[in-house]
Amino acid sequence: MTDLNEHQEFERDWWGECLNTFGEEAKQITYAHHMGLVNIPDPVTGVWPQYDLEGRSVLDIGGGPASMLLKCVSGGVLAVVDPCPYPAWTRQRYAAAGITLHVEPAESFSTRQKFDEVWIYNVLQHVEDPEAVLATARAHASILRIFEWIDLPPSPGHPHMLTVESLDRWINSEAINEFGVGPVNENGCVGTAYHGVFVL
Repeated sequence: MTDLNEHQEFERDWWGECLNTFGEEAKQITYAHHMGLVNIPDPVTGVWPQYDLEGRSVLDIGGGPASMLLKCVSGGVLAVVDPCPYPAWTRQRYAAAGITLHVEPAESFSTRQKFDEVWIYNVLQHVEDPEAVLATARAHASILRIFEWIDLPPSPGHPHMLTVESLDRWINSEAINEFGVGPVNENGCVGTAYHGVFVL
């Protein structure tokens, strides 16, 4: 368990007991689409959203208590790294889904496990050092899927204003598909977003 800074404490308190996460999970449908993931409902049960990883291993940086990995099937090694101590039942749900949870800051996270992909969505405004978080991503996977809000001034829980220029500089890679910058207004997602899939 790590000591939290004021912005991480704000985020933890905002989630509270995590009993109603629908609003944030609805936004994930938009994030996933703009990160190049395809929602294919289960053909038998109709359960959705559902994303087929086709055996790929994924590290979700800043996945919080309700990671998009919980909506995935056929994954390889799956892990979430997040510094906040969410309620115990959320950790138990991850364990039941075969997802390893690392409760620590992404800036200092390190494991020998290599992943096919790293996912970052609505995270970099919240962290201490966005550039260091992207360095962690680069050290652990060869593909980055990202969705981040840009041009928003700092506020409680959000110490950074991200821009196209800063994200381009920190990612320092060519998008391989699904890249875009522009307005988004759906599923509760409202703002200007930077999103895409990159080779690291």
